[in-house]
Amino acid sequence: MPSPFEVETGTVLMHEPSWAREGELRAQLLDESYPKPFVIDDGKSRFLYFNVRLMQSEMSLKAPHDLAIRYTQKMMAFLLFQPRPKRIVLIGLGGGSLIKFCYQRMPGTQLTAVELDPNVIAFRDTFLMPPDDDRLQVLEADGAEFLERTEKGIDALLVDAFDKTGFAPSLANREFFDNAWAKLSGNGVLVINLAGEKETYAGLIGEAMHVFDDQVIVISVPDDGNHVLYAFKERHFEPRWRWLHNYAKELRAKFGLDFPAFVQKMERSTKLGLARREAIRRR
Repeated sequence: MPSPFEVETGTVLMHEPSWAREGELRAQLLDESYPKPFVIDDGKSRFLYFNVRLMQSEMSLKAPHDLAIRYTQKMMAFLLFQPRPKRIVLIGLGGGSLIKFCYQRMPGTQLTAVELDPNVIAFRDTFLMPPDDDRLQVLEADGAEFLERTEKGIDALLVDAFDKTGFAPSLANREFFDNAWAKLSGNGVLVINLAGEKETYAGLIGEAMHVFDDQVIVISVPDDGNHVLYAFKERHFEPRWRWLHNYAKELRAKFGLDFPAFVQKMERSTKLGLARREAIRRR
């Protein structure tokens, strides 16, 4: 049906029976009482929403396998430290941008996406996600419960899990980070998209710092108002920044993402963090 919103124009795509009343659906969308995710297609892109105040995913119709949103691009910066992942797990499917990107560009990688909301998975075809096969599996499950029972050896654990109220509560605790650390491979990387007010996830960063022995880097995404957290299991993690700056150019050529800018922000964040800790130590 036509979008009822003034700014988000286009067509609204919803999973509703044929007998559903359009007027009632319009009213629910406008007063934010509509209980399921929905998609707006403006002819150029498709956007996934829980409500129009917070857009969850974006897909360009001309380039459906690209990463249209900046924070998803920065989440891929784990490749600087884990360049040939054999196994990637994503908690929070959204519009499938990260899964599609990895599926197309990493043919030797096993991919698992875990999504709690079946109504999100229902939009899988709308966002042109590939079907499950011997490399890809999309599961309807709680991410924390999946992580608790899955096998060890995850090279990259990507977390982009939100509901209407914010970051998924079952993932914002010490137990989740303990399980993440246990299930990562020896040099595995945990990557988390942090969105919303900083106060809502400050404690989460503290938990990551505790479990991963301060081997955590957080960078901002000014374009989206997000932050991205990277936590490294590797013992005595010491980035070789000069080498990484050169390697970033190779990754940019291979994946088409601005890895040189990513590593620059990561190095700056790391040095600022070290300076703060040193200042605290001297007090």
